[in-house]
Amino acid sequence: MELWNLYDKDRVLTKETMVRGDEMKKDTYHLVVHVVIINSENQMLIQQRQWDKIGAPGLWDITVGGSVLAGETSQEGASREISEELGIELDLNQRPHLSVTFDHGYDDIYIVNQEVELDSLKIPNDEVLDTKWASIDEIYEMIDNKSFINYRKSLIQLLFDMRYSYGGKND
Repeated sequence: MELWNLYDKDRVLTKETMVRGDEMKKDTYHLVVHVVIINSENQMLIQQRQWDKIGAPGLWDITVGGSVLAGETSQEGASREISEELGIELDLNQRPHLSVTFDHGYDDIYIVNQEVELDSLKIPNDEVLDTKWASIDEIYEMIDNKSFINYRKSLIQLLFDMRYSYGGKND
């Protein structure tokens, strides 16, 4: 059983929790995290989701994503998710590069510049079938042929663009 903290419309933590899979109460939201790893060749580490996943089975996705558990901070949830899904230990003592709202929550996105040897990853596992490095053009092609989760291409571009900075301005 996965327990989530609930937030209000202003992203203020409430004293309420919910069990994953239960219906969200009106005007409540939960926190999701994504970690994007980009290497020195300007390629993103992407993962193929297992075929039995409820959402987007078998599709390719950005490096890691998942819900933050009750009692965790955004950073703790992101570190746990990358450990669970890929076996990578990261100490994410940083702010998210982006926070995006969606219908039932908030999505914190962390961007990490790091080299990762694919052979060192602990896959396949319950969540991840495969991993590979992909350029932005390869990800766009995968979005077009529907083998990648249908993210907006502008979001993928933004992830690559923000890999060395925070905010919307060029430094």
